[in-house]
Amino acid sequence: MSALVLAVLLAALDQTIVSTALPRIAEDLNGFADIAWVSAAYLLASTAVTPLWGKLGDMFGRKRLYLASTTIFLIASVTCGIAQNLPELIGARVLQGMGGGGMIVLTFALVGDIVAPGERGRYQSMFGSVYGVASIVGPLLGGVFTDQLSWRWAFLVNLPVGAVALVIAARALPAATSGTKARIDYAGAAVLAAIATGLVLVTSFGQRWGWASPAIIGLIAATVVLGAVLVPVERRAAAPVLPPSVFSSRTVVFSSLIGFVANAAMFAVLVYLPTYLQIVHGVSATLSGIHMLPLVAGLVVSQSLAGRWSAHAGRLRPILLGGLLANLAGLLLLGTIGAATNTLVLGVYFLITGIGIGMVPTVVLTTAQNSVPAADLGAASAAVTFARSIGAAFGVAVFGTLLNTGFADRTHGLPTAGGFDPARPDTVALLPAGLRDVALGAFAHATATGYLWISPALVVGTLLALFLKPARRTGQGATRAAGPAGTKETVSAA
Repeated sequence: MSALVLAVLLAALDQTIVSTALPRIAEDLNGFADIAWVSAAYLLASTAVTPLWGKLGDMFGRKRLYLASTTIFLIASVTCGIAQNLPELIGARVLQGMGGGGMIVLTFALVGDIVAPGERGRYQSMFGSVYGVASIVGPLLGGVFTDQLSWRWAFLVNLPVGAVALVIAARALPAATSGTKARIDYAGAAVLAAIATGLVLVTSFGQRWGWASPAIIGLIAATVVLGAVLVPVERRAAAPVLPPSVFSSRTVVFSSLIGFVANAAMFAVLVYLPTYLQIVHGVSATLSGIHMLPLVAGLVVSQSLAGRWSAHAGRLRPILLGGLLANLAGLLLLGTIGAATNTLVLGVYFLITGIGIGMVPTVVLTTAQNSVPAADLGAASAAVTFARSIGAAFGVAVFGTLLNTGFADRTHGLPTAGGFDPARPDTVALLPAGLRDVALGAFAHATATGYLWISPALVVGTLLALFLKPARRTGQGATRAAGPAGTKETVSAA
């Protein structure tokens, strides 16, 4: 578990650690016009390969693929760290995303291999906490490396930590035998990767290119067509990347949809609350992370408790409903924040939101895993992970559009001679004192309104959870290491 937690930490950090380093990277590599691709390339690649890694793990055994994905990730990290121009860095980020996507989904599936069904939630909760911590710590580390050393260390730091994880995993993970070996579903993998690419491009560049632009409309149309093509392709495949049998389970489908909406809300909170703190309250990036500690504390504690409580199958749905409702309450409270909201009140709001965020991911993944046979464990894990990745991208994109549009509308009449740009909230500091207060109030109002607009997504998630029927734990065995002697124990759950 220590090796798996380290791997997830690295993969999650690389989704956020470059955010504060991007301006310096653009300056050093002379690539301001295309700098957004440094983040988008990683997200795109990691999302696109998730289902393929999951299925290959089902077919050929997860340990060897986990070691391969970690090795790819580390090689790509070195390539990122020594890149001499922006195209090299973007290409290395694609490779890094391919490795990181495998590390995440195979970690979730490996827990299904080595832990009995009744105990999976307790272990899966560790990884949800890692995601929450990485979302806050990542930008802080990126800023520290950039200011004190070099932005290249945001990538090179992966090497020592990843090497430790790789050695531990090679020695400790059980070499469990796989189920059926068959022809790889190349067609299904290609179509699914193209769908993921279209979705990530739309969410990442919709606002920049224009939501009504021919490029975005064309991408949406192509993605819809590819979605229709995927169904017959997967039905004909001997070993489909996403088996239709997995989606014949209402539990897997509902778990994936709930994961989508919950992650959309979660990343809208984790990505934009620090921005609100830095612009409206004028705190540094480091202090904004400290202000977010109540949210992280709530997330970590609720993840741990949800994992322990989910050992009882009958509690899965109540835990899920409680998490979604707490998350919804947190968003509604965040919908009341303003420029004058004090730190204590914000801390309480952040704590409630964190509690809600932490209770959902563990339960949806455990519920999906417990509803499928061992042969489809990787595919089910990949389906939920894929939905959560796309949900995160949608949440960031939609909230960003709501925030920027709302801010621009409320600051339309302010003078721009001093360098202030209503399309760039980071230029508020260039306004005179009186007008600056107006702009800060507008940004706070736009942030609060954005959270109110996305809260209905959690209402939809709550309704889905009401109709979710967690399956009884399937009868597959889970092999796990037992004791220092390295003996193995087979655990069966009725």
